[in-house]
Amino acid sequence: MVRAAAEFDFNELVRLGLPIETYAAGEPIFAAGDEARAMYVVLSGNIEIIAYGEVLDRVGPGGIFGEMALIDGDPRSASAKAAEQSELVAVDRVMFVKLVRGAPEFALAVMAQMARRIREMNDSL
Repeated sequence: MVRAAAEFDFNELVRLGLPIETYAAGEPIFAAGDEARAMYVVLSGNIEIIAYGEVLDRVGPGGIFGEMALIDGDPRSASAKAAEQSELVAVDRVMFVKLVRGAPEFALAVMAQMARRIREMNDSL
């Protein structure tokens, strides 16, 4: 089986000058039902993705979250909060579309992380 390489250095987003946001431990990033203003790349720390009172995923450095609502335009399906002090790069919808169109490696990397989440969820059922 041939695996597609999803080679994109998310640290490149910092070099592009995208905003870095800092969250204290326990601080909410967004709530289920919120309108999506950005997806996030974790530079440091650890983020919990929560739905129905359960932690569905933990996202650490190099991971992304919040992309699904940017892709489909629906409200957030889960909440996110910092499990510890965390630094995140925020990628708003305009920049997201620009990156998808101009850097196919970015789009592939986002899809690869989404696929990983779906596989892990399926394995847990």
